Amino acid sequence: MTVARPTSSYCIWFTQRVGSTLLTQALEDIGIAGRPREWLNFASIADMLAAYGVSNALALRDELWRRATTDNGVLGVKYGMTEGLHRDLISLFAGAVPGALDPDGRRAWEAYFPECKHVFMTRRNKVRLAVSWWRAIKSEDWHRPNRSSPPTAFGEAAKRASLADVIDQYSYDAIEHLFAEATLREADMQDQFDRLGIAPHTVVYEDFIARYEPTICALLLLADTRSTRRHHSAGRVRSTGR
Repeated sequence: MTVARPTSSYCIWFTQRVGSTLLTQALEDIGIAGRPREWLNFASIADMLAAYGVSNALALRDELWRRATTDNGVLGVKYGMTEGLHRDLISLFAGAVPGALDPDGRRAWEAYFPECKHVFMTRRNKVRLAVSWWRAIKSEDWHRPNRSSPPTAFGEAAKRASLADVIDQYSYDAIEHLFAEATLREADMQDQFDRLGIAPHTVVYEDFIARYEPTICALLLLADTRSTRRHHSAGRVRSTGR
């Protein structure tokens, strides 16, 4: 079985509580912007390989291409990067470019994500981010509405009940920790951008909420969703997967 090489790709780099789920579900639902899910976010490389049922870098690449690419050749991924995870991923991806001189991991990344564009999601108000993160941890309510619940599930009554459930679990220390954690994760991402010479397209949560449709349209252009014709004439690679 063969797997087509994507003609374009994009990566959405995010921390918690920046609107990434709202954005990526909208992009996926359009049907021409890849399937930007958390394909890379696992506790370990071993867990990732096991989840996809593969044993090596090339087989993983083909599986990601198969799952994350729409018919017009656009691949999307949502990436909650941490320093350790990124280091392990680049080491794994290097298996797709054996023998190549690649000190910064640029070739390894490009082997998985051709013609990759980068999107950096952030939130201007980090205190609100940390409070939202802590509330989600304590309530175990991360995304509402979502694909498994109707839009009406998140009414005002449900919202008030959720607040009542967690209001007595307020913790200054926890919120301070999450504030610092979000800041450090974003700093790690910026270090990667600098190292790779990337100037990402930035999406700020507060601006995204205020300008929902223009933000989506800008990302559709960035992702080069017009690549259908090129996709049909693109070369194909032999699958090394299952």
